[in-house]
Amino acid sequence: MVKYFCLAENQIYAVDASLQNMYASNASLKTSGILSVAVPGVLAGLHKAWEQHGKLPWERLVKPAEVLARRGFKISPYLHMQMEKAKSGILADNGLQSIFTSNGELLQLGDICRNKKLAKSLKAISKYGLKAFYNGSIGFQLVKDVQKAGGILTIKDLQRYAVKVRDPISANIRGLKVMGMPPPSSGGATMILMLNILAQYGVPSDVSGPLGIHRQIEALKHSFAVRMNLGDPEFVNVSKVLSDMLSHNFAQTLKKAIYDNMTFDAGHYGGRWNQIHDHGTSHVSIVDHDRNAVSMTNTVNAYFGAKVLSPSTGIILNNEMDDFSIPSNGDKNTPPPAPANFIRPGKRPLSSMAPTIVLKDEKLKAVIGASGGAMIIAGTAELIPNTVYYENWTTVIGDHFEIPTEIRTSLQKKGHVLESLAGGTICQFVVQELESGKLVGISDPRKGGFPAGF
Repeated sequence: MVKYFCLAENQIYAVDASLQNMYASNASLKTSGILSVAVPGVLAGLHKAWEQHGKLPWERLVKPAEVLARRGFKISPYLHMQMEKAKSGILADNGLQSIFTSNGELLQLGDICRNKKLAKSLKAISKYGLKAFYNGSIGFQLVKDVQKAGGILTIKDLQRYAVKVRDPISANIRGLKVMGMPPPSSGGATMILMLNILAQYGVPSDVSGPLGIHRQIEALKHSFAVRMNLGDPEFVNVSKVLSDMLSHNFAQTLKKAIYDNMTFDAGHYGGRWNQIHDHGTSHVSIVDHDRNAVSMTNTVNAYFGAKVLSPSTGIILNNEMDDFSIPSNGDKNTPPPAPANFIRPGKRPLSSMAPTIVLKDEKLKAVIGASGGAMIIAGTAELIPNTVYYENWTTVIGDHFEIPTEIRTSLQKKGHVLESLAGGTICQFVVQELESGKLVGISDPRKGGFPAGF
């Protein structure tokens, strides 16, 4: 729980359906800025998890995050890289400037970043719980800041927020029980469908070789085409789509449409709707001494969210409205947006989050998850545009990632259009060796992270 408060990011739900019309005339409004902000929900979700499973006092869980905000932390290489990319947005917002700059310039690598207003907010949350945020001083200050900046968030939006506790989706694949996040996340179902398609090949081929990668890309394209029929089950009936995505028979049908010697244009995969491109996230995978497991992905969507920080509370505001689809502007050259993901009051947007827990004979085998927005599910392929993105970059810690030339050449011969990408999905997982019970934790080095245990 302490780790989650230090991540300090948000899940959300929609504010107002009237935004849909406004966004249609200016789509950039839902991408960044004060009108891209939706209602924060991560605090309520963490509190619900604590109520159901927590053993330590709430105040003790929140206190370390308060101390971190007050004392500060060193700017890491990865954070500094993202600060440089978002420099104009940071300098344009007084709240972000107060945290991430000194004397008008961005903080440098190794500088201490402090957020004393956030520390004060966390102190009130640790003492008074949810009331402080959703119907108390912090909430009122947050709403005041948002409205002063031209936003439409109200205290009633905060008061009406309700946590939804849903059962995970699951499927048995190659003797493993894979459990994932249900809609409105599309990540769990899309990943299961992709794995089910690949499982139809019987004995796994060399997944790192040209043929294995080609099959993964094709399976992912089929899965991405289906995923855009999903949406918030409180507003859209997704039972048939979800049932198909978890079905071995459905996967077998899609597998028959994959050819080992070629790829196709988008129409072959049956995609009716344009894809959403959700953005950066944070993920943590945890297993404790008793083998209780948590896989949790959360987000403010883009780096630095809406590029707005509430001056009174120290809270960085999300731009999660960008994960909704909006009606088409009439462009006939691209597929229409998915109606299942249109904006409605109280609705949660479709996401690519894919926190996953894997069991073997009902015993914990692995806890897996990733950050990276739309790249979470597999990281290398998109349906539209019909392009395969591959990593070709050097990380902040000096590691270089690039798909080998022979694999790129093989994929191009099959008709894949390749485009290099300076970035990639960042994965974290914990695997348990069932015979010895030993835990092995891995943290993707791309962000400079590392596994920790005690």
